Amino acid sequence: MEVKDTAYKLKYDHDADVLSVVLKEEGKLSHAEEIGDMVVHADHDGNALFFEILNASKVVPMMVRAMAKGEVLI
Repeated sequence: MEVKDTAYKLKYDHDADVLSVVLKEEGKLSHAEEIGDMVVHADHDGNALFFEILNASKVVPMMVRAMAKGEVLI
């Protein structure tokens, strides 16, 4: 199995407390779906282009703690 290094663009909006993670630079945004504290933006075929983590200053540390305990796999 080949593992490729992948770099994603991250942007944090301090005023909105939103962390954006760009997965694909190309593609035309079609729709978004909110899932809890996350909003996934996708193209017409349902491929995720980027996602936003809402309330990032609270959610991201909780995610890191859960991953450190082996409670979450990403």
